[in-house]
Amino acid sequence: MKFQAIEHSLRKHQTRRKIPKIASVVALTILLSVISIYSPSTQFNTKKASKLPSEFDSAEEPVKPTASSGVLLEACRNEHDGSEPCNRRESEVEDRKVTKEDEEEPPSLKGEEVEVSKSAEIEAHGSQEEEYCNLFSGEWVPNPEAPYYTNSCYGIQEHQNCMKYGRPDIEFLKWRWKPDGCELPIFDPHQFLELVRGKSIAFVGDSVARNHLQSLMCLLSRVLYPREISNSTDENRQWEYQGYNFRMSIFWAPYLVRSVEITGPQDRTRSFSLYLDEFDENWTTKIEEYDYVIINAGHWFFRPTMFYEKGNLVGCQYCPRENVTRLTTYFSYQRAFRTAFRAINSLQNFKGVIFLRTFAPSHFENGTWDSGGNCPRTRPYKRNEAVLEGYNLELYKIQLEELRIAQEEGRKRGLRLRLFDATKAMLLRPDGHPSVYGHLPDQKLELPRDCVHWCLPGPIDSWNDVLLELLRREESDKPVT
Repeated sequence: MKFQAIEHSLRKHQTRRKIPKIASVVALTILLSVISIYSPSTQFNTKKASKLPSEFDSAEEPVKPTASSGVLLEACRNEHDGSEPCNRRESEVEDRKVTKEDEEEPPSLKGEEVEVSKSAEIEAHGSQEEEYCNLFSGEWVPNPEAPYYTNSCYGIQEHQNCMKYGRPDIEFLKWRWKPDGCELPIFDPHQFLELVRGKSIAFVGDSVARNHLQSLMCLLSRVLYPREISNSTDENRQWEYQGYNFRMSIFWAPYLVRSVEITGPQDRTRSFSLYLDEFDENWTTKIEEYDYVIINAGHWFFRPTMFYEKGNLVGCQYCPRENVTRLTTYFSYQRAFRTAFRAINSLQNFKGVIFLRTFAPSHFENGTWDSGGNCPRTRPYKRNEAVLEGYNLELYKIQLEELRIAQEEGRKRGLRLRLFDATKAMLLRPDGHPSVYGHLPDQKLELPRDCVHWCLPGPIDSWNDVLLELLRREESDKPVT
């Protein structure tokens, strides 16, 4: 906080005269004598610091995440398309250790983090920062009009179709994201299709990227269903919205860097080798032609992995091999994002916009994904009921820092790298996951509860409210409020 010095006049003390013991003289002396008032030469007027759009305020009684950021003693059990840290820890020193200060001090008070987030936020706006409100600081407010499509949308995968599999409550559908400084319009499919007419958008990342794309597809289905123009049998697919010449694609890249699955016949953990300094050409050679690219990565980094740099094995996570350095998720996460941004900044002909959509926290309670954890809540948290901490905070910080570094490099070539901060909003939505409602009831004992992905319809439909506003900002020099 800045302290403003306010000058006050300092009156000089007047010495008292010796007073004769005569009543009249005493009275006259009292009238004529001035009892001086001492004022200090400076006073401090403490002004409230403007709140930077970094992270959530601390809560008096924060809801603690149940998963830990520790390193496992042994490989985790099989998971469902991405997971959390398992419930067993190793006492090794971590590459990036979460300190007691990280856990107790509200992130919004940490100067370093605020500065990183502020820089990224300016880039996210694409113009003078003061022109736009911060889309990423706010709260969830009731929205009785939602949802805007039904679970009959053909783009919904079975494990996200919560209503089909018997979720009894619907209140989790009746909320919208409200930024602090403005009203965020509800997604309008007509406006979106006109805005992207003749353009293209690509989603790059893991199953949460696919989750996001499916939400967008379902929201647009109120106007038009796309025609698939890819013949792919894998996760890489492409659609066209006829009449708008708009193309939408997804590129499967859960690690963003080159990876090779090394799962053996008896290995149910799906282990991978990560080449942390090598581009994943599955997407890096294909995005140059796109107008907008949204990248994300997160939950897959908790799998058993072997780490390579310059072709050499430098460490591993959750691996049973001896004489290999044990490293953490933070090690691979930071290097993977740095390599991904290096790939983007090396593109010679890319003229589009890159959005980094930040990590969306999961909400396992009373255990981790592999030890009976669940996400049974039916309402959002209020902003003072949850704190970003532990491994969620560490992954978020890594993403912001790597984006800042990439923006500095990309700015030299006129590249536009923007922030799409999903972390803070989704921290408050423990109610939006499929949990046990992503499969038939008789499968409940066979499959873990899903507190990673999001029900459709559901909370991530608001991501497309934000996306439409971000695209408007890129297409216009003036704010849209």
